[in-house]
Amino acid sequence: MDRRVRQLEAIVEPVTGEEARALVSCFGPDDCFGVAGSLLHLIETGPNPVLTDDPGPGANEWVQRLYDRAVCGGLIPGA
Repeated sequence: MDRRVRQLEAIVEPVTGEEARALVSCFGPDDCFGVAGSLLHLIETGPNPVLTDDPGPGANEWVQRLYDRAVCGGLIPGA
């Protein structure tokens, strides 16, 4: 866990669009002791919303949260 935290902390902000898209795949099934929140905020430093389509039912809760935040922030239209 500590290694993953150090890896996230080593990423220079803002991330590129390509980096943000790659980081979305790093979300696990839980919040990893708060690391998922840090990952979400890191992804959001990138340009434009990473997700423009609703991930749909059964999506990872953090991926859904990332999409919902983009909708609530007015970055993309809601479904």
